[in-house]
Amino acid sequence: MVKIIKQSKTLPKLKEGGKIFINGKEMKIDKHYLFLDHGSTKEMIIDFFNPENDREYQLRYFDDQIESSIEIYELVSDFQYVKRAPKTIEW
Repeated sequence: MVKIIKQSKTLPKLKEGGKIFINGKEMKIDKHYLFLDHGSTKEMIIDFFNPENDREYQLRYFDDQIESSIEIYELVSDFQYVKRAPKTIEW
């Protein structure tokens, strides 16, 4: 499980141009959008990238269980994401 060490606002309020820190490294947010509506819950995605090397990532979560459902994925090819296990996330 990822340890969230600091929240400057609630996760749903993060928007394009905002920042996420993964293991202390600053990342820039591209988009925050609804991925799937499951009726009683919504699966959300935040696309972000590392400006130092242009690697792309996603933070995925369910809106009714944010902290327990956060997962980070890295884009490794045109359409393939691989799950990553960062130690800390801040926003």
